[in-house]
Amino acid sequence: MNVQPDLDFIKHLKGAGGDALKKCYQCATCSVRCPLSSDDNPFPRKEMIWSSWGMKDKLVADPDVYLCHNCGDCTTYCPRGAKPSEVLGAIRSYAYTMYGWPAGLAKLATSAKNLPVLIGIPVVVIFVMWLISGGMHIPSREEFGTYGYQHFFGHWEFKWYAKNIFFIVLIMASSLAIAGFSLYKGVTKMWKTMSDNADIGSAYRPSVIQFVSQFLWPSLVEIVKHNRFKECTTNTDRVRGHLPLMLAFIGLAIVTTYSLVKNDIVGLFWPAAHGPMYFFDPFKILANVSAIALLFGIYVLWVSRTKTEAAGESSRTFYDWFLIWQIAAVGVTGLGSELLRWLSLPAVGYIVYFCHLVAVMMLFLYLPYTKFAHIAYRTVAMAFEKYRDSSFGKPAVEQ
Repeated sequence: MNVQPDLDFIKHLKGAGGDALKKCYQCATCSVRCPLSSDDNPFPRKEMIWSSWGMKDKLVADPDVYLCHNCGDCTTYCPRGAKPSEVLGAIRSYAYTMYGWPAGLAKLATSAKNLPVLIGIPVVVIFVMWLISGGMHIPSREEFGTYGYQHFFGHWEFKWYAKNIFFIVLIMASSLAIAGFSLYKGVTKMWKTMSDNADIGSAYRPSVIQFVSQFLWPSLVEIVKHNRFKECTTNTDRVRGHLPLMLAFIGLAIVTTYSLVKNDIVGLFWPAAHGPMYFFDPFKILANVSAIALLFGIYVLWVSRTKTEAAGESSRTFYDWFLIWQIAAVGVTGLGSELLRWLSLPAVGYIVYFCHLVAVMMLFLYLPYTKFAHIAYRTVAMAFEKYRDSSFGKPAVEQ
């Protein structure tokens, strides 16, 4: 086999946490100890070989890279301190940048030196939207008590669609549209490269219903249950932190949908439905519980990451910390905005709410290029794993 190493790729791996990969001497302890590695498709031993050889094309098309849950069992038991889990994490960070669109935005999210720009983009967008909306003012305490942040971008008399919702949807939907399109391009390209790499030549492809029912839906159920996270034995804090975080996002998505329906659909015919939710509203309780769960989950992951870095089991990288900072900012500013509304402090409340919008836009806009991209790429890899092992993934039989 003629190997053409990609030296820039090896340099990226070393800079993104895989600095110890050259210590690997192929004892296969990592693959033996990994609770997620299968007999038919073991990892991460082969990924360590390919990484040391700079075989970028093989690695970004390898579903096992994305199936790794970075629990650290392999790193803990590695006799050479080669940190296989960190190497696989570095490969994923490279893949998300490579698959990301637009390329400029994807590369921007790879380095801490770009943090001022990463923050500045949503700050400028939301500030300009606030300016042109005509709503840039601090309300009185009476207004703040009645409307909360529902007039942040102002108010107009057109009752069928609130001005505030118009601007928020314009900002956030545009961010999600860019992220969604980027993820679509990325996962479709990844699926093709995985299929080519696995030499899947079946002449038969599943229908959409078959794909969803046999491969995608079971993967989603497995993710929600955190089955694979629970298999990991070394860093159990990852389950304790990751599960409440995931449930918090689900809860907040439900509350956001309910608030939209309540204010901008039901409220059109029943004016009393307008306004902030009362403290004892069931959905308000769900929102507060979800916010607390989000902060608890990110705190656990923050502490866990800090401990592993202090123990020398992981490296401090921007890729690992950027998402932690983002989620922490969303949780702190969101809960802070609510507390300031209860305290009837409109000036400080509006400033914190502005920061909350910035944090949410960052989370959405940079989703395809950060660790948050796991939500798409790992799901697709798990579906591909099931597809690869099914009859659809078998080579076609030549007559």
